[in-house]
Formats: sequence, C-alpha cells, structure tokens
Amino acid sequence: MFNKILIANRGEIACRVMETAQKIGVSCVAVYSDADASAKHVQMADQAVHIGGAAPAESYLKGDVIIQAALDTGAQAIHPGYGFLSENPDFVDAVEAAGLVFIGPSAEAIRKMGLKDAAKVLMEQAGVPVVPGYHGDNQDAEHLAGAADTIGYPVLIKAVAGGGGKGMRLVERPEDFAAALDSARGEAKTAFGNDAVLVEKFVAKPRHIEVQVFGDGTHAVHLFERDCSLQRRHQKVIEEAPAPGMTPEMRAAMGQAGVRAAEAIGYKGAGTVEFIVDASDGLRPDRFWFMEMNTRLQVEHPVTEAITGVDLVEWQLRVAAGESLPKQQEDLSIRGHAFEARLYAEDVPKGFLPATGTLTHLEFPANCRADSGVRAGDTISPWYDPMIAKVVVHGPTRSVSLETLHRVLQKTKVAGTVTNLAFLGALTRHAGFASGDVDTGLIGRELEELVQEAEPSVVAVVAAAMTALDLVNVALETGFSLWAPLHRAVQLSAEGETLDLDVQVDGPDRQIWQMGEDRVLAERTSDRWTLNGAPMPDVSVSGSTLTVFKDYGRSFDLIDPLDRDASATGDTNVIEAPMPGLVKAVFATAGQAVQEGDRLAILEAMKMEHSLLAARDGVVAEVLVEDGAQVEAGAALVRLEEE
Repeated sequence: MFNKILIANRGEIACRVMETAQKIGVSCVAVYSDADASAKHVQMADQAVHIGGAAPAESYLKGDVIIQAALDTGAQAIHPGYGFLSENPDFVDAVEAAGLVFIGPSAEAIRKMGLKDAAKVLMEQAGVPVVPGYHGDNQDAEHLAGAADTIGYPVLIKAVAGGGGKGMRLVERPEDFAAALDSARGEAKTAFGNDAVLVEKFVAKPRHIEVQVFGDGTHAVHLFERDCSLQRRHQKVIEEAPAPGMTPEMRAAMGQAGVRAAEAIGYKGAGTVEFIVDASDGLRPDRFWFMEMNTRLQVEHPVTEAITGVDLVEWQLRVAAGESLPKQQEDLSIRGHAFEARLYAEDVPKGFLPATGTLTHLEFPANCRADSGVRAGDTISPWYDPMIAKVVVHGPTRSVSLETLHRVLQKTKVAGTVTNLAFLGALTRHAGFASGDVDTGLIGRELEELVQEAEPSVVAVVAAAMTALDLVNVALETGFSLWAPLHRAVQLSAEGETLDLDVQVDGPDRQIWQMGEDRVLAERTSDRWTLNGAPMPDVSVSGSTLTVFKDYGRSFDLIDPLDRDASATGDTNVIEAPMPGLVKAVFATAGQAVQEGDRLAILEAMKMEHSLLAARDGVVAEVLVEDGAQVEAGAALVRLEEE
C-alpha cells in the first residue's frame, strides 16, 4: 500500500478520498487554488500545496504543476477524483512518466472510452448493445441531418467528447435540426475544445440505469446497478440503488454487459457503464443500450457502497497499489436500498440558477451520510460547481429508504444561500417517484408542480419575528410592563413582500401574535416555546437575515423602519448579470430593435451557460459590456431605451 498520495481535486470528492485513505494509514496531500486557501479539503489534508489562481485553468487543470507538487511532497500516487483531470489520458501518461502511479485506469482505456462514437463501435464489437445512431467521422451538417432523418425523430445531438449534459440537444422536428446542431457544437467547443457530435435515437420513456464495474486490468466484476433517471437539464438530481422494478434477468444481462465492456478495454479501477433503458414496457433484457463509460469514480458511488458494504475508494487504492480484486462476483450481494440527493446552492424557481453566498449555518441529521466539501462559514464560489453536499440514506426496503430521505431533508439545516432543498423534498413526495415509475423526463413534465413555492407559514414568520425582537429569551423584568401588556410591531420581508406583525406580550411565557387575519399563540414550558401548540422551529441569524428551519428553510429580512430603499422601484430597462460570471457572447447592438424573450447575451458561470433575455419589447440604447468580460452579480449589461 502507498504511504502518501496526492489528491488532484477539491471539495467534496477530495474530502471523501482523504477519509478512506487516512483511515487505512495513507497520508494525503491536498492541492488548492487561491479561492480554496481555507477550504475543508485543505484543512483535512496532512499537507497542502498552492497551485494557482481561482479559475480551474489556472490551478486544478494544470497537470504539470500538480505532478510537481506530488514529486516535491514525496507522494507515490495521484488520485484524480472526478471532473478536472480525471479522464484526461495525457495527464495519465505524464503521471506515469514522472514515476508516479495514477489511481485509475490506463491512458489507453480512457482514450478508448473518451470519444463516444469510437466507444460505441468498440462496444458493438464486444457484444454490448448500443443505441441506433450515427457515430461516424463525417461532420457535414447536411450529412448529419440526413442521418437524423434515417434514424427517425426525435433524435439527440451529443458532443463526441461530452459529459454533464454539455453539447447535448434534443431535436423533435427536422426543421429544428440546424439550429440545435449549431448550438450543440458551440457549447461543445467551449466545454471540451472539440465540436464534433454524434446523432442517436431518442428513447420514448427512457430510464438512465448504470452499472458499477471494477477491474484489475484483466478481469472485472460488477457491483450491481444504480438508477439515475431523476434528472433536469441532463444533470442527475436523485440517484438510487438498486433500480426500482429490476428483474433478476435484466440485472444479470446488464451486469454481464458492464463486465464485457470493462474487460474489452483491460479496465483497471472503478468505472461506470451507463445504459439508456426503454421502460415503456417494463424492464426487459432486450431494451437497454450502451450510452457511455465513465472511466472514473462517479459522484453517486455512495449508494453502491451503501447496498454492497464496499468502500470503493479503498478498492481503488488497493488495486492501484498492485493488489488483486478484493472480492469476486459471487462474493458480492445487495443489501437493502439507498438514495442519494444532491444538495446544491441554486435558485430553483429561477430555472435552477446557480447561487453563491456564505454558508452561515450547515447541519445534517445523524441518520444520514452527508458527503460535503464545505462547512458553516465557507463561501460557495462562482468558480466551481455549487454542490453543498450529497445526502445519502439507506434502509431495508425502497419505501423505508425513501421515507428516511424525506425526513432527513426536512431536518437538514442550511442558511446563507438559496438551495434546492425544498425541490428535493417535493421529489420525495412525488407519487410517481414513490411508486418507482420514473424516467428521465419526469422532472421536466412535473416541473411546475415540483418548483411551486408555498407561502411561508405564519408559524415560520412568527418564529423569525420573535427572534428578531429578541423575545425568545424574554425575562420577567423586561418582557412586559406592570400596568399593561406590552405591544410591539415588526416588519419582515420575504421574496420582496412586506410582512406586518404585531405582538402582545402577556408575560415572560406567553405572547399573542397577529399577522393579518392569522393569530398565533406562543407559550413557553420548560424553556421550550410552542407556537399554536407545536414546537417552535430553530432560527439562524446572520446580520438582518433570519432563516427559519421549517418547510426546508425560509429566509426573512428584518426591515429597519428608518431605512429607505432608493432603488425599490427597480429599473426594468436594464438587463443585469444574475450572478458573477464570464460574458461569453453579446448579441445586442445599440439601436437594435428587440422583442421580449430575445437572447441579448450569454453569461458563463459555475460551468454552465445562461442566456440573458430581453424582458420586454424595445430598442437597445446601450451595450455596457464586451465579450470576455468578468462581471459581478447585478452588473448592468444592456440598457433599453425608456418606454
């Protein structure tokens, strides 16, 4: 076994690898950018090396600097985590040329699976079923359109070097193909430096089921399947293992296909073979097709660990160090059911817009596994993926595990940024998901219902107001006057709405709150307040912002009656940056007539592109930014003429 390894990554996965490595006596070296100088993974490491600026291209993608850091610190091997350099075969070659061990597959195996079109040909040769489509070298637009006609609409355009939904477009009609192709190529060029695409059949009721494989370079085993069908914008939201509705025949067929795929390329280490499944007639062994192979550890690997009792990172370290596979296929079995929910800093009602902010509070209940790269006090940076944590639960059955996930999400406490916590909670209560009737289009179809935000409950508002007025710890001598009950008023704001409350303090243990027609009785017994008979929820305070941990967390701002907001009326003529980011393109020019919904600019932030649209019909008065500019949240980009 190694004595010391370097982890060429950051955040949650760097922390995850360290937990296992340090547990088995392996020292860990962290690398960090300017933005991550005080990050959790840096604090956990035995050593840490600064490698450059905040932008990934200036730090976590600088393979030569990372390799030198490994050599300088005496590390024997490099673990790539996922993302960044994890599937870069040139980096693998450079690691091995430096006399170090790459904890993962060979460069040759990565190259064989790195291009989707070549990988599909290889899989066909290995006897693995593939989706009907065009995976050839001819990238002429007319040729690709003809291929789409032959395959039959709807079709998917996918970047050959793609991943994470980038460079992927669904086309349902021939007349939309050309525009979708241009868009996919542009995004693929930006993300991967390669604008080549493939075209394949779009499956009507698709499920995304993947098989976890592990090889020693010659032989491979599978650790059963994961269902990753709950997706939005091709990004996974909740994963589970095993797949609901899976039959023994289907599991055997998919597992064998995964093993064939791994052994066909001499795979070493942890990998995932992803399949698209047609679930329109249940799960059938003749209705699944190879999509791609991820030649690394997957984000959702904890659910496989939960049902098999296997530590996949420990397996990675042992096999990379020259040991044989820890278990054979007959030694592996499934125990219970597991879910993983991805908790992100993102504004769901605004189209899952990635968010930034400083986490003023972060707490998870005890009955879950929370893999996280951040702590309370840490900042969600615009430079990296805005994941806060992966929340993982395990239970004896799917229904028990799903109920546990629901309760865990209800008790998860996050403050300081908007999150998708309520959205995840809504998914756990979706009838179709609960019954196992899932497909990759579920969120898209049910989006309006899933993102519908309920008005904050009056109990949550009162809890915030009590805290704001410091009436939670009210004492006998300060809570009321001797001759009459004490009346106080307070104003809070939530989502731009002003909330007026009035309280009558009848004594140190009794308060009567009024908000419009709603009345709440607050009473204290044994140092615990109840509101209308129910326990008062916990409240986190940061400056004038109060976060009430009820209904997945509701934030309120205390309004200072002496403070006047000069900008309260807003300026509907200005298109602003919704978050810090890089202006990728500006389409507007001064004097140009635009219509509501026209795309005026593209902002790249948190590894995704966001189109900024005209809010109304009008004429562009001024363009205030250029391509390539780095802007802060709220920066004015385009101004329309006054109406």
